[in-house]
Amino acid sequence: MSRYKALPAELDPCARQLVERLRQLKDHGELTMRHLAAKTGYSAKSWERYLGGTSLPPREALEALARITGADPVPLIALHEIAADTWGSGRARTAVAEPHPTTGKQEQVTLTGPTTPRATKPRATKPRATTPPAKAPAPGRFPHIHIALTAGVVALAVALLAALLLVLRLDEDITPAAVAAPPSTAAASPSPSYTCRISRTDGRWSAGINEGRNDEIVYGATGADVAEAQCLLRRAGISPGGIDGMFGPLTLRAVKTFQQREGLVVDGMLGPRSWKALRG
Repeated sequence: MSRYKALPAELDPCARQLVERLRQLKDHGELTMRHLAAKTGYSAKSWERYLGGTSLPPREALEALARITGADPVPLIALHEIAADTWGSGRARTAVAEPHPTTGKQEQVTLTGPTTPRATKPRATKPRATTPPAKAPAPGRFPHIHIALTAGVVALAVALLAALLLVLRLDEDITPAAVAAPPSTAAASPSPSYTCRISRTDGRWSAGINEGRNDEIVYGATGADVAEAQCLLRRAGISPGGIDGMFGPLTLRAVKTFQQREGLVVDGMLGPRSWKALRG
């Protein structure tokens, strides 16, 4: 950290605070007077006066320092505006017109205390001193967040309530149907009964159920054709389960066993070749 001379005792508190803040920014950025002169356009001698509290830095110098150090220029400008009103109080105020970054000339003007309003005084209006508190609106976002969260919770509650009502409605619709189901099942016609009447006509076996048809049947089929096949499988020594006319797992297993034994394609389907082998 750089060692600085003690600030003048007659320096106003606001001006003192401004100078101390400038010193902090310089030290934090590890800047030398040469760095400040090169990066801001104001000479090293000028920065010595600014940081020594003997000269009020112009607003442009503050903005340049804030830019190269990454600091917020608003508090610096606010302090500058307040300090401009009190700078040099109790002594003759000497302001040095700083060289513009594009020119190297300096011009010194001596102003006597009570009769010399600063050129920047019209800009140093009191409302501008309230610039730092302008950050206060940031916490104001929280009410909006609370409102959004509240609205989200309410919407979620409404959605859950609607889903609950829908489930209850569906329960009411399904329950009567479920209760009525047993009577309809009980009233359903019984499964047809099939009787195997194995006979051989013209060298072909028949169970006397489907009138000798050889229609293709697959797993899940029902009816007389399935019962015919079940009877013929049983005649061939392979049990298909019951003779119920339903092509279920037991019948499927019996068909595959028969196809494998007869050297046919084992696909579980009773097609022309499988029928021919059953009736042969």
